[in-house]
Amino acid sequence: MGDSTFVITGENFEDEVLKSPVPVLVDFWAPWCGPCKMIGPIIDQIGAEYSGRLKVGKVNVDEQGDLASRHSVVSIPTLVVYKNGSPVQRQVGAGNKSQIEALFKEFL
Repeated sequence: MGDSTFVITGENFEDEVLKSPVPVLVDFWAPWCGPCKMIGPIIDQIGAEYSGRLKVGKVNVDEQGDLASRHSVVSIPTLVVYKNGSPVQRQVGAGNKSQIEALFKEFL
């Protein structure tokens, strides 16, 4: 994981995501998931490029199964944008950089 992304757990979800002053892009992923690995570098790149305007975090669903369940994540990768404590946009499956950016750009 790059310096621009952080690990989200059940313990820090509320503070880091729900109470964030800026929108948060959350990547629900797992190490064994091919499409997740494919978009991993794109997610890191977005975290670096939008630093200060957007937070980017990753939830390993193998380690954080309860968190994934609570947010209705049934297949991965699932990308969810949270703003002001609520999910405002969701994409299931991998996408290219412009598709992923389209998820959050209107909320910046």
